[in-house]
Amino acid sequence: MPAAALAHEDVRMPPLTDEPTEDPRWLTEAEMQAWEPLLRVVQLLPQALDKQLREQAGVNHTHYMLLAHLSGEPEQRLPLSELARQGAMSQSRASHAVTGLQQRGWVERQPCDTDRRVQYISLTDDGLAVLRRTAPGHVAEARRTVIDQLDATDLADLRRIASKILPVLDPTAHGTSQADGVEAD
Repeated sequence: MPAAALAHEDVRMPPLTDEPTEDPRWLTEAEMQAWEPLLRVVQLLPQALDKQLREQAGVNHTHYMLLAHLSGEPEQRLPLSELARQGAMSQSRASHAVTGLQQRGWVERQPCDTDRRVQYISLTDDGLAVLRRTAPGHVAEARRTVIDQLDATDLADLRRIASKILPVLDPTAHGTSQADGVEAD
């Protein structure tokens, strides 16, 4: 259903069951004016970031983010399940992406000594070198598409708003939003 249909009370979707259902709370005009641009940003931003990374560095956004997550760890390694969680993807998708990174020599897999179900993913020196070469262009694109479009108040608002939405999408998200001092989980 097109996003605009979310605002019209005359649009009815048939119930999926024979059970009576309540009518949805349709979006108001003001809510639609916030919702539609958010949907466009959510669709277009990953495409822009991916395009820049592919053109300038030959790496896709998923691979870049996995390398970045690993580089941020003290030992530059994580269990596959945690890497998947941080990358906001299924463990299967993360494992597939790790296979691609491993084939390029950018990560290594190591089994856990105490639990055969656990695999650790470690960043290699080559993977770190790719990340260091790629990061400046990625940061420039993040600035061009988002950061430099916002002033300090907008950035604080963006952080506050994202901190309210994130726990709904990722129940494991936790931390305090410094923008408003409210627990984000």
